[in-house]
Amino acid sequence: MKWTLPNILTLSRLIAAPAVAIMFLYFARPLADWLALILFLSAAATDWLDGYLARKWQQESKMGAMLDPIADKAMVVIALMVIVGYSDVYWTPWLVLPATVILFREVFVSGLREFLGDTAGTLKVTKLAKWKTTAQMVAIAILFSRGIFEHHLVMGSFGMDQAMFDQIMLGEVEDVNGLRGYYNGMIWSGRVGLVLLWIAGLLTVITGWDYFRKALPHLKEDDA
Repeated sequence: MKWTLPNILTLSRLIAAPAVAIMFLYFARPLADWLALILFLSAAATDWLDGYLARKWQQESKMGAMLDPIADKAMVVIALMVIVGYSDVYWTPWLVLPATVILFREVFVSGLREFLGDTAGTLKVTKLAKWKTTAQMVAIAILFSRGIFEHHLVMGSFGMDQAMFDQIMLGEVEDVNGLRGYYNGMIWSGRVGLVLLWIAGLLTVITGWDYFRKALPHLKEDDA
């Protein structure tokens, strides 16, 4: 492997993928959410940067081309697993379907590419697939931020009874801990992130079908 800066960035993104989950094993929330969000955003930035630098400096390599999609898929799959696993009962059902569609597509296309072998080059990444990846990354980042708002809200309202909390939300009592801001941030980040995840799920279905359609000629049985 050539240790060029683009390849190092790609490898760091691959290492960051499991690190997102590890944050929740060793740190309490919301610190774990903050660290996971920072790791994910940093990795998402390198997704654009490594390709840009490789093209600009003419340092494209087979290793980089192989690791790049693996790192992308690892980031998305592990991040979705963490978000679904740590979401509350209300949000989980709405997250499971688009997350399942995204995970299924990644496994399906990876298996398709592996089966096609040398002819997998016919399954080139389309612009729509890039939009799909962008929607996934943005949705996941926003959903991580929802966990941050939620746990700051929990910490700020610790020890309050429901009546006091309701009065603060209604503006009848001074909001010294900024609870309304945390609450609104939690609600809107959850809604926006969920909508974007469903959009990403829809794009995932469309691009997955496109890959399958393009692979069909290579899947036909030879005539006896």
